[in-house]
Amino acid sequence: MALVELRNVVKDYDTDGQKVRALNGISLSVSAGEFVAFVGRSGCGKSTLLNLAGAMDFPTSGEVLLDGQSTSGAKENLLTQLRRQKVGFVFQSFQLLHTLSVVENVELPLLLSGRQLARETALDRLQDVELVGLENRMPHQLSGGQMQRVAIARALVHSPKVLLADEPTGNLDNTTGSRILELLLRLTREQNTVTLMATHSAEAAAIADVVVTLRDGSVADMKRK
Repeated sequence: MALVELRNVVKDYDTDGQKVRALNGISLSVSAGEFVAFVGRSGCGKSTLLNLAGAMDFPTSGEVLLDGQSTSGAKENLLTQLRRQKVGFVFQSFQLLHTLSVVENVELPLLLSGRQLARETALDRLQDVELVGLENRMPHQLSGGQMQRVAIARALVHSPKVLLADEPTGNLDNTTGSRILELLLRLTREQNTVTLMATHSAEAAAIADVVVTLRDGSVADMKRK
């Protein structure tokens, strides 16, 4: 069964009384262990797709299924559970809390959910992203690549089935960005998750198993390795 499935998804927004179509009939099925990149110009629908896949937004028509569960019409408590248990987010700007240490940033989602062994689990995820020994540093003491690895560890700390990455290498130099992409691909394989990445970069997308090119809210091209 697909972990993420979009069935003829349409998404409209109301902007100053005008209907703006962000997505126009998108269908996609992604299985565990797959890395999918969405590429295209700004405004083509990449971030909208990520928000729909993460149950942060909902289609105007069509259906989005997250691990077999339809997000449309679901009660808020179920949606909150889906987001906390099934989805991890990685952002271009890292979004680390600068008053917390590295390990405190990573364990925070577990503490907020009342999970046990939060510190031990956070340390395990830091090992996964090769940051052992930096757990007590503050974010300002890290390089950009290290901060992004902390953000990835935080996104994975609750063992989500779906990882959403919005321009994860946008604030990094080419060499560091390539290392982050290789890390995401390795973790996708090792943890048998789905990774969906929005990017402007064709070079970044080349690492993915599937590259979906969007144009004006529609799929202009889809290539599988």
